[in-house]
Amino acid sequence: MSRVASLPDRQAGSRIVLTTGLALVALAAAFALIGAGASGLLVALAAFLFWLAAWRLTATLAALDPAGSAARRALGIAVPALFGLTLLALWELAVRGLDVPVVLLPAPSMIAGRFMASLPILWADFRQTFLKAVIAGYVMGCGAGFLAAILIDRSRFLQRGLLPIGHLVSALPIIGVAPIMVMWFGFDWPSKAAVVVVMTFFPMLVNTVAGLAAAGAMERDLMRTYGASPGATLLKLRLPAAMPFVFNALKINSTLALIGAIVAEFFGTPIVGMGFRISAEIGRLNTDMVWAEIVVAAIAGSLFYAGVAAIERLVTFWHPSMRGA
Repeated sequence: MSRVASLPDRQAGSRIVLTTGLALVALAAAFALIGAGASGLLVALAAFLFWLAAWRLTATLAALDPAGSAARRALGIAVPALFGLTLLALWELAVRGLDVPVVLLPAPSMIAGRFMASLPILWADFRQTFLKAVIAGYVMGCGAGFLAAILIDRSRFLQRGLLPIGHLVSALPIIGVAPIMVMWFGFDWPSKAAVVVVMTFFPMLVNTVAGLAAAGAMERDLMRTYGASPGATLLKLRLPAAMPFVFNALKINSTLALIGAIVAEFFGTPIVGMGFRISAEIGRLNTDMVWAEIVVAAIAGSLFYAGVAAIERLVTFWHPSMRGA
């Protein structure tokens, strides 16, 4: 029985090895043809074979259903990583094979080279934009939205007065808010943090208000039966029930905060910052440096989101959405 059960695993392993080898051979052949100045048809054929093999490999891995949780996590990382590497390889082939001008689209290898050569500049920009403006604005905006939601939940006057103002603030365009914040708070990072506060306040407010209303009537009646005070009901029932909504807002804001800070730097900043660097280098047609900054922003935003999601799993482990995660 064990021998029969292992046959699908062996077949899948054979397909993985075969398609991996085919993909690597096709990729090497495509680059060799480009280096030899071969015709575009041959390069396109090799690139198509690489894409076909890589797609088959990704589909095979995605179809696997390992038993262990560690293996499932590893597979969950391997599949998107393989897909991303495939896109980068096709990007490299397209830029080199078609002789795309660097001004329009640099190759990933060129972006990686500029990234490694500009680490001190990229670190200074990251520190100015992310560690100062994004983190400060994120904490203040999410904290203010959370506290405002609790106040709104306790006051019908605030529900009718403050919540519509929150809707109004959420509709303000960032390109209109950013110059005003720069005039109010200066050119340094506080003005960017203020823009982040404006962008993150409303999602936290709305999600927390919805989360505080998520506790069922039966649970509330049970708390009243036990003689629990409104504060005890809030702490022991309603806030725990609202945590999935709160973390949903935190995850949304983790990306909004970075976008808001970068865009705000377009309207005035010291000679440092991710938004400033993108604006300055695109004016010089140094698109490889622009893409290097985009890579930094993508990595920072992804790690920020992943950190919030990891904390969510620890806090809301009891929620059905976390089962099997």
